[in-house]
Amino acid sequence: MTLSVASSKRTTTWARLLVALSLCVFTQPALAADDPADAPKGAAVTVLTAAKSCFSATVEVSGILIPREEVSIRPDRPGLKVAEVMVDAGENVTAGQILARLTPPEGGSLQVQATVAGLVSASSAVVGSLASAKGEALFSIIARSEFEFIGQVPTRDLPKLKVDQPVKVKVIGAGELDGKVKRVASTVEPNSQLGQVVVSITSARRLMSNSYARAIIKTGESCGVAVPLTAVLYSAGGTVVQVVRRQRIETRRVEIGLMSGGRVEVREGLSDGDVIVARAGALLREGDPVRPVMASADAHK
Repeated sequence: MTLSVASSKRTTTWARLLVALSLCVFTQPALAADDPADAPKGAAVTVLTAAKSCFSATVEVSGILIPREEVSIRPDRPGLKVAEVMVDAGENVTAGQILARLTPPEGGSLQVQATVAGLVSASSAVVGSLASAKGEALFSIIARSEFEFIGQVPTRDLPKLKVDQPVKVKVIGAGELDGKVKRVASTVEPNSQLGQVVVSITSARRLMSNSYARAIIKTGESCGVAVPLTAVLYSAGGTVVQVVRRQRIETRRVEIGLMSGGRVEVREGLSDGDVIVARAGALLREGDPVRPVMASADAHK
């Protein structure tokens, strides 16, 4: 009876040891698999969030500035001599302002006045010289200091232009001016295949005739998801953007639209809020594991 009890105790002890060993064997791999240090890791990539933005469709045009209206000032009778010159070319004058004094052969004095306010673009008035109604104009005045931009547009862009479209005109030495499309040619020059566009300019700045300028005409606007140009890959298979989902690369084929300021409109293939690789590369493949690092706010600009 005593031997049987001792044997039973030893059997129970061995059974407990076997159970403990089996638990260690089965538990250890599970712990190793859950260890983040052993989880697969990919390359660190800079990412950003795709966001909505609006893009302007534009047409760029080169051309020159010309006066909208130029008025010639002459005396109304012949035989007059210039006695005094009151203004020079380049000065702004008001309507009725005295420009010069003339003396007739019989003596006395006559005044030459500006018939319109504006910028004196040219003057031939010299003290002692003769002036007449049929000779060279004593003064030329650009009425109200108004200019127009005359540009040449390729045939493909002419249908996009319409009267009253807003325009930004950049003039060397004068900066950027506001304007509107005034007139669009209905025909093109046969040899160059260019058509003329006329833009009226509103500005208080002093401008010069025949100055070279470039105009950016806004023809429309489109709003959608925007990404940096660096996020777009061009390949034989199409245009793609690399999206990061669950820390893996997912290649998305996209349709792009307008571009501006280093960004491009994505019309199809992306949604607002998608996390994308900021600088896509051919070394990243579909399904590759990555460690996303969010770009700073300055990197979005």
